[in-house]
Amino acid sequence: MTEEPPATHTRSPIFQDRPWPDNNGVPINAHGGGVMFHRGVYYWFGESYRDANSTEPQATGVRCYSSTDLCNWKDEGIVLARVKDPRSEITEGCVIERPKVIYNATTRKFALWFHLELNGEGYKAARSGVAVADRPTGPYVYLRSERPDAGTWPINATEAQKAGPKEVEALKGMSFSGGPSPETPKHNLLARDFHGGQMARDMNLFVDDDGKAYHLFASEENSTLHLSRLSDDYLSHSGEWVRLFEYKWNEAPALCKHKGRYWMISSGCTGWAPNPARSAVADSIWGPWKELGNPCIEDAPTGETLKLTPSQWKELGYPSVGGIPRKYTLGADHTFGGQSTCLLPIDGKPGAFIAMFDVWRPTNLMTSGYVWLPVVFGRDRFTVTWSDPLHPSLLDGRATCG
Repeated sequence: MTEEPPATHTRSPIFQDRPWPDNNGVPINAHGGGVMFHRGVYYWFGESYRDANSTEPQATGVRCYSSTDLCNWKDEGIVLARVKDPRSEITEGCVIERPKVIYNATTRKFALWFHLELNGEGYKAARSGVAVADRPTGPYVYLRSERPDAGTWPINATEAQKAGPKEVEALKGMSFSGGPSPETPKHNLLARDFHGGQMARDMNLFVDDDGKAYHLFASEENSTLHLSRLSDDYLSHSGEWVRLFEYKWNEAPALCKHKGRYWMISSGCTGWAPNPARSAVADSIWGPWKELGNPCIEDAPTGETLKLTPSQWKELGYPSVGGIPRKYTLGADHTFGGQSTCLLPIDGKPGAFIAMFDVWRPTNLMTSGYVWLPVVFGRDRFTVTWSDPLHPSLLDGRATCG
């Protein structure tokens, strides 16, 4: 692995949801991830999967790619791998999802956080794993996992919620859906997890202009987002946090900052199936946050872009609806078949952002596709507009209006 910038090539258009070859001609395998910019180079981190013939569907670890132009990517290999030691939290069989990396300018370290589910426990653990490295391409040293913010109340906790720990015994053994449910709001899950730490599933990281870093994640059985400030070294939680969008069931959240305001995109909780994206804005990262609805719009008709037979679609791992293979061209009302994973600022181009989405193929996660679309900011909302292909010129700044 090397920190040297990859060679610059002709910038080819990015074709939506089609195999995107790396420098070796192999499709990029970095799902549910995010991109970090550091010293002239973009680093793309994501879940790395085996093919559909593997007996184990979980990600084998976190893979990294590097690029100077966002179009051509060099495979830097697995930077955090699962291990064969059954005593380790990241032993084979564990679930590693949504990896994100941020750089700490004070410690000069790179912090990698991810959603971790322990081997053999399904999705019960709901923990956050953290690893650290001296270089963006690793290797990353695994430190530990935790349930965030144990023993602390959020800034916006109510007195009724704080009185809730006495209900903990009554909640033991109860199970809750990871999607919208009328039962979940009836119970004080915040208090249930007060001592052991809050659940943390789909997640993202954000570093503000003042160097403070934040961990945003789905909690309370996916019903409520938590936004927690990290410690100064980015390797633990500070205990300063807030609950967002109570009982709205958001996942796949991502944050960015534009003209002093904070913008968020997320997804509803519908399993692998796509749904309308969600967006929100706030003047302070702690809120209040204003919900803005679906930011996705279409300014061009959509249609098939992969001319494949039904059997070929099935081999690629696409689910089908009524016997007709589902394509990513479901339109803006279903986030073009994708789910949000990152709002990527383009270096040196104020106001230019790319919204990154994954098109999940649950029967063959390795072939899950990518949709990258330009973000356009208005005064009171932002929009994500369909473009296939995404031309390199759209990576250079035509992404703001007002």
